[in-house]
Amino acid sequence: MSIPDHAQANFQTLLRAAENGDLALMECADALTGETRYVICAVGREGSDFLFTPFGHLADGNPYEAYDPPLESSS
Repeated sequence: MSIPDHAQANFQTLLRAAENGDLALMECADALTGETRYVICAVGREGSDFLFTPFGHLADGNPYEAYDPPLESSS
């Protein structure tokens, strides 16, 4: 399985933001469920305004239980 270009580009943006100290953790509401989410955001500036670009939210509970590792390909 190959990681798509858009995901690689977003990850590189996230790394640059972390390197520059331009990350924030924001408490937000899930747009579909209304549940509280803690969202990792890159922080930018436009004039005197701050811009927050969401990248994803922290996993609830044990993240090791939320994800399975990728399957090995037989190529």
